[in-house]
Amino acid sequence: MTSPTFYRRATSQDLLAICELGQQLNSLHHEHRPDIYAPSTGDFARDGDFWRPSIEGENHAVFLAEQSGVAIGFITVQVTESKGPLMQPQRVGRIGSVCVDQRGRGQGIGRALMQQAQTWALEQGAADLRLTVWGFNDPARRLYEALGYEMRAFEMGKRLNDR
Repeated sequence: MTSPTFYRRATSQDLLAICELGQQLNSLHHEHRPDIYAPSTGDFARDGDFWRPSIEGENHAVFLAEQSGVAIGFITVQVTESKGPLMQPQRVGRIGSVCVDQRGRGQGIGRALMQQAQTWALEQGAADLRLTVWGFNDPARRLYEALGYEMRAFEMGKRLNDR
């Protein structure tokens, strides 16, 4: 039987746990897009400078999922102001990264982390919640669609060299 999962906002003391989990996320992206994502190294501390602003930054938050006191998932979210003469002014939440340890998948942890981020974004006055997902990540796309996210735009890219 699986231990109960607890959710809480991450602190600076959670940085290494986030770095460790983040390497699983990075490995998935590197596997599919090695031209963009660097390989994981096993040196979790290497990624501290990347994840720290998500924990400590103004208008940013990271939420952890824990089982038996061990981090098994996280989500990053931030809220910004959409401004400009061509845009409707509004506060917008943006999901940055969602990661669930391979051993914790299929337990509803990703869904619960998404709810944590949505609740926080609403508390910050966000009127919309957005995210980007890679085309190769079918499980994530299915989850987001099941949660009511809709396709709004396509990002297209073109490699300019064959290195």
